[in-house]
Amino acid sequence: MNADFFMEKIIYKLIFNQEKKLNTKGESLIQIEAVRDNEKRYVSTKVLVKPDQWDILRCEVKNHPNMKILNKYLYDFIAALEKRELDMIIKGAYVGLDDVLGNEPQRMSFIDFMNREIGLTRLKSSTQKNHYSTLKVLSLYKPDLSIHELTYTFLCDFESFLLDKKYHINTISKHMRHLKRYVNLAINKDLFDIVKYPFRKYKIHTVETPRVHLTPEELKRLENIDLGKRKGLRKALDIFLFCCYTGLRFSDIVKIRKDNFHYIDGKLWLIFSSTKTKVNIRLPVYLLFEGKAVALSEKYTVNPSFFDVDINSNSNINKQLRVISQLAEIKKNVSFHTARHTNATLLLYNGAHITTVQKLLGHKSIKTTEIY
Repeated sequence: MNADFFMEKIIYKLIFNQEKKLNTKGESLIQIEAVRDNEKRYVSTKVLVKPDQWDILRCEVKNHPNMKILNKYLYDFIAALEKRELDMIIKGAYVGLDDVLGNEPQRMSFIDFMNREIGLTRLKSSTQKNHYSTLKVLSLYKPDLSIHELTYTFLCDFESFLLDKKYHINTISKHMRHLKRYVNLAINKDLFDIVKYPFRKYKIHTVETPRVHLTPEELKRLENIDLGKRKGLRKALDIFLFCCYTGLRFSDIVKIRKDNFHYIDGKLWLIFSSTKTKVNIRLPVYLLFEGKAVALSEKYTVNPSFFDVDINSNSNINKQLRVISQLAEIKKNVSFHTARHTNATLLLYNGAHITTVQKLLGHKSIKTTEIY
């Protein structure tokens, strides 16, 4: 390679707010400035940040909750342009700005795109984890998936893969809904041709699942079970029983802290804001199920984080509950959400009014409570 090629090398630089104006959110665009022989071109990265989130000296994003993901995306963008330029040089072609920048290169695989967008989303952490679980199984099926390979045939093949792995129909439905979300996002960002939209033909299927709850006799069996020295199972069962007595969701119990418990006139109340519905809930712990949750709260409130929860996910505790159910000779498919259904069903069975149960569960609509 002669020296002329090095003289012709395009210089790329990240530029913020090149037009010197901000949008209504106080943000401006990050662009790539490409310079060759004093000739300049600008390429949009489609990334918007605020002035105090841009490091002028380092030419990178700062003070942003997703700065690592954004900076990697920007560096990958430049790397893709440089690779395109190098490929042209190797082929012996003349390298001009328009030749490199004229057609925006395919910068990311769909796996990379989805990973980036999940990281940028403002979804709740529990929902975000669910989206990452879809990304994980999608990466397992096809780690080099490109955006343009997302066809109707691909969706059918991916579904067959999940069925072969013994995934439940509703779990497959969940993964497909997540996948659809990011295909739609790719369309909105002009990365995918809407004419080729694969979900136009593909239908997401679900099946009705029975609402499992424990009977008073089954609940008593769990209360009296001897787990020996298996501390992990003991804690999982205590958390489950506490939620049978209080009706808390998994997303709420992992966030309960010692200061959520209050003694009012010497009687224990649990006061918190629901993670899912943002409804403020006041539970008379001393009153529900003969105050059985009080003993559990006193057992664990020595920890600032109450149960000192070290369970990584809902699925992990569900595995432990399956073991416990077998030991207790309960033949139902018990999951953590069974506790919430048990709480509602037994309260109604014992004469509680449905509107009272609605308030205790933190449901916004009485129709949701009626499902229970």
